[in-house]
Amino acid sequence: MSILSKDSIKELILPHLSVSKKGMQLSENKIIRIVQVILYRLKTGCQWRELPMREFFDEPYTQKSVFHHFNKWSKEGCWQEAWQHIVAENKELLDMSSVQLDGTHTRARGGGGAVAYQGRKSANTSNMLCISDANGILLMASKPISGNRHDSTDFEENMKHIASMAQEMGISLDGLFLNADAGFDNAEVRRVLDIHQIQANIAQNPRSGNAYLERDDYFDELLYQARFVIERSFAWIDGQKALMTRYEKTARNWFSMNMLGFLTILERKIT
Repeated sequence: MSILSKDSIKELILPHLSVSKKGMQLSENKIIRIVQVILYRLKTGCQWRELPMREFFDEPYTQKSVFHHFNKWSKEGCWQEAWQHIVAENKELLDMSSVQLDGTHTRARGGGGAVAYQGRKSANTSNMLCISDANGILLMASKPISGNRHDSTDFEENMKHIASMAQEMGISLDGLFLNADAGFDNAEVRRVLDIHQIQANIAQNPRSGNAYLERDDYFDELLYQARFVIERSFAWIDGQKALMTRYEKTARNWFSMNMLGFLTILERKIT
């Protein structure tokens, strides 16, 4: 079982995976099978040590070896590169009439980097800021954020990472209308978005009381309705069980697993 066909893996992922120049060289078929096992874990959420190796390999191969390759390709940014390439190659499918910003909070069972206790979920969580197009296609994400921090914390640094991804994909942020909920309604968020020449369309925070009457911040109620497509996108992500609950110890590997999830969702839409 694989959520991507062998042809899709060969076309979309293999060109971006580094190959060791020393020691035993892996065949193309062997690399495809390694990726299939990684995708199996993404879909089912099983632990690395529980991967059904005999279903994918005719010869003995260990779960430890599969994780070694996933971790190696994660360190080298291969999963992010594959994701950015598929978006860049299919930009004509995107609806950039508006983009949607929101944070996704994920329970973290095993601890690790960018993990902290969040009272609202009564659990340790990790968070990422994600941006989708008007159809809910997830495009960019910040680095993982500890769950005890508000979505707007360190917003400038997180937007730098998002803007860097956009640049790698050849997507211009200039002039985009960005929808975000009231949790992002503060002066710092608006200042940072203005630096990137993004038009903020942020719902006013009810905690500000009557103060909004004295503000002239732009807000288009009709445009804001498009924001809810990103909630649907997060439901798609939850269909990948490894992304519904975090077991990855390093923030880097957790980010890479999300990039792989983004890729599989877009591939299905393209197909």
